Amino acid sequence: MNENNLPIIAGIDEVGRGCLAGPVVASAVILPNKFDLPHLRDSKKLTPKQREFLEIRIKETAIAWAIGLATHREIDSINILQASLLAMKRAFCRLSIRPDLVYVDGIHAPHIDVHLICVKRGDDLVPQISAASILAKTYRDNIMKKLDKNFPGYGFAIHKGYATRYHLDRLKAMGPSRIHRKSFKGVKELIELRHCQLTLKDYYTG
Repeated sequence: MNENNLPIIAGIDEVGRGCLAGPVVASAVILPNKFDLPHLRDSKKLTPKQREFLEIRIKETAIAWAIGLATHREIDSINILQASLLAMKRAFCRLSIRPDLVYVDGIHAPHIDVHLICVKRGDDLVPQISAASILAKTYRDNIMKKLDKNFPGYGFAIHKGYATRYHLDRLKAMGPSRIHRKSFKGVKELIELRHCQLTLKDYYTG
């Protein structure tokens, strides 16, 4: 409880579940009881410039905020759902203030020792979740821009790892990189196809 005897509420959301490459990133945000953050909504419904502006305002306004992520290796090891929940738990555990109540976007929630409520479309309905969605999105986008420099040619700075036509074309032309999620269908099928092609090549040239 805060000084006004009101519950301290946090919102948690993640981004990057549907991507073929890179980490899944979650954020946890605690906003004050009164705040002025116009246009706060689901990060997917905002332009990059709007997200960047709100990122600054959220960090200035929030009582506490934190980021957690799960790597592409963890995603391949424990599956994307469990990796998303792990990223959420890591974000929650990094909050400098312990909330009394946590709202989580969607129908799945991490195991944390605090009262928790799942909210469908929460990133549009609960301001704390909207804020978390924006911080997670901007943080992950920046990661993918940096990875674009380390793994040139795939266009990570453009599509951020999502399965766009351009990404799929580059993936077929270049093969998977070290940060691609090998357990995901589009990547897994390509690996199996390339393995089959190499096996056939060895057979006919052996």
